[in-house]
Amino acid sequence: MSQLQRIAIAPSQLQQGQILLTKEQQHYLGRVLRLREGDRFIAMDGKGKWWLAQLAGEQAQVLEALLVETELPVSITLMVALPKGNGFDEVVRCCTELGVTCIAPVLSDRTLLHPSPQKLERWRRIAAEAAEQSERSFVPTILEPVAFNTGLSLVISHLSLANRQQYICVARGEFPHLKDCLHHKGQMTNDIGQMTNDTGQETIVIATGPEGGWTTEEIENAKSVGFQPVSLGRRILRAVTAPVVALSLITAICEV
Repeated sequence: MSQLQRIAIAPSQLQQGQILLTKEQQHYLGRVLRLREGDRFIAMDGKGKWWLAQLAGEQAQVLEALLVETELPVSITLMVALPKGNGFDEVVRCCTELGVTCIAPVLSDRTLLHPSPQKLERWRRIAAEAAEQSERSFVPTILEPVAFNTGLSLVISHLSLANRQQYICVARGEFPHLKDCLHHKGQMTNDIGQMTNDTGQETIVIATGPEGGWTTEEIENAKSVGFQPVSLGRRILRAVTAPVVALSLITAICEV
């Protein structure tokens, strides 16, 4: 199965054992991947379900459901202060591959980028493509960009306090290393992929800053709602590097 091509579909495309392919998907399967009538591929709905499917003209026949276990045993919400340029594209791509559940882009006091609405659609498309490539069961949720303080309120209000760890990465200062703070209890649920977590699953919220770092006020605001300041090491990381390092550390400790 691992050699078969994978495509992401919307749950509504699956009807009575058939997958109704869009024009773009037909083009991708037929012209880009050069699949022919009767060839098989894997369809994934981004919400945990995979199917073995067979191409049949403008649609596909579902042959069987597949069991895929590629998700982390924890739910990770990543709050990222938007970096300049197109750097966030790579953050979305890499962190999706590493297993992030939800990405919440935020605008900090030092944020230089103010994205257009088209950017959000692009980021969600990148997440879907990266989930296909890395054989994820779930496509991460990409939230709309909001001010940092608004993002703090959203995360706090949507995630259960139980089993939640919250960290804000700070480049300078005498703070403990993230790897020494993480603790994993090994709990599993079937609700990975949802920002709302009321099933008892462990949740890790990690915030990484912009070029120039968080302001003192932003760090204090995060601490006031339960975030622990942590370090990612002695070196100063770029705004696009820090989220990948943080996710790598979490994955290394929590992967089972």
